[in-house]
Amino acid sequence: MHSFADLRDAPIPFRVRGLRSALRSGTLTVHDVVEEVLRRTAARGDDAVWISRVPAAALRERAADLEALRRAGTSLPPLFGVPFAVKDNIDLAGSPTTAACPAYAYQPDADATAVRRLLDAGAIAVGKTNLDQFATGLVGTRSPYGAPESVFGADLVSGGSSSGSAVAVAAGLVAFALGTDTAGSGRVPAAMNGIVGLKPTRGLVSTAGVVPACRSLDCVSVFTSDLDDAADVLDVLAGPDPADPWSRRPRPETAPRGPVRLALAADGTLDFSGDSAVAARFAEVAERAAGKAAAVVRTPVAPLLEAGDLLYEGPWVAERLAGLADFLAAHPADVLPVTRAVIERGREFDAVAAFRARHRLQELRAGIAPLWESADVLLLPTVPTTFTRAEIAEEPVARNLVLGRYTQFANLLDLTAVAVPAGATPDGRPVGVTLLGPAFSEARLISSAHELISREAA
Repeated sequence: MHSFADLRDAPIPFRVRGLRSALRSGTLTVHDVVEEVLRRTAARGDDAVWISRVPAAALRERAADLEALRRAGTSLPPLFGVPFAVKDNIDLAGSPTTAACPAYAYQPDADATAVRRLLDAGAIAVGKTNLDQFATGLVGTRSPYGAPESVFGADLVSGGSSSGSAVAVAAGLVAFALGTDTAGSGRVPAAMNGIVGLKPTRGLVSTAGVVPACRSLDCVSVFTSDLDDAADVLDVLAGPDPADPWSRRPRPETAPRGPVRLALAADGTLDFSGDSAVAARFAEVAERAAGKAAAVVRTPVAPLLEAGDLLYEGPWVAERLAGLADFLAAHPADVLPVTRAVIERGREFDAVAAFRARHRLQELRAGIAPLWESADVLLLPTVPTTFTRAEIAEEPVARNLVLGRYTQFANLLDLTAVAVPAGATPDGRPVGVTLLGPAFSEARLISSAHELISREAA
């Protein structure tokens, strides 16, 4: 039996499949994994990744319980001994849920369904991660618990709202992490930290035990270091849940399983906010993907952007207010000003506006649906540019909207998405791309990302 200290330079990555293989073969013990998690988190120091952590004694007890399964000869569960982090708007029994607002904190009596499924699969919950308060933001700076920096450094934002979860994976503190994704919170942080962010179909993963942001659109998302890990974690998470009224039963994929038919934005329609370096890198990735695809179609992006604008410029912001109005009234000074300003905009919309927007959204959905008859996946930049924490402080709302330009429409249009790292700019900033497809096309997106993107990003 070896320890991580012996194997630190060996090719055993701190990833789901790598750890699972080492644990099942006996190369490592679960105790080894827990001690390495504790060492790595201590070495990072005060990095604003965590809001709370499971005590070391409890982690060691969990390791002992899991090792007892091995000694008993029990068939090992699929995520045996694999450590993960939980965004702090998702309930983990024994840890407070804060949604990055101390006055809101409560002690959950039970785990969220998603967390419970992971624990039942043998995974080890390490702690609760930082986020943009009430999952409202795409920057990772809207938290009283600090603003994690991207692992790329240079004061770059980590992206939000699932900032801490993304950094925890990218920094190698855990093998995977749960986030949530309403406007792009499971994809923007992935792009800003060079990892994979899987946003499943709405309702495929239970949101029972998740603090709502915009309840009809919320998703639990997954951060990993590679695509196969994301697929493995989703296999554990996916499935209907009677406790979640938004839960949906998966339906079979209808797209052909042959060579990938790729959709790209119509020429000249992507806006990178003047960032020529990100634009050039995306063009390289798109050109190579097109060369590998069975067919390439061009599609306008204007309908996608119009749908995305409805999320914060339309009445869906009132859905955020619906979940928090009582708390805002009772705790007027306990919510960050930028968070309050975004949510309070919900008061500007009445029922007539809500129905008009809903009708327009249905028209946009109908207009986009034919795309999936000629294409299996749509390739877009995840974020059009990057910002530093100082730049976000200068323009916190406008620059937040820039980061969400190519993510905000996905849940409104009932799409599935996987964000994949795509290298870096010459000055060392991360570049990410996203593959999108119709609802319940997760497997197709992951296989397409392997085929079209992942080798180029390596």
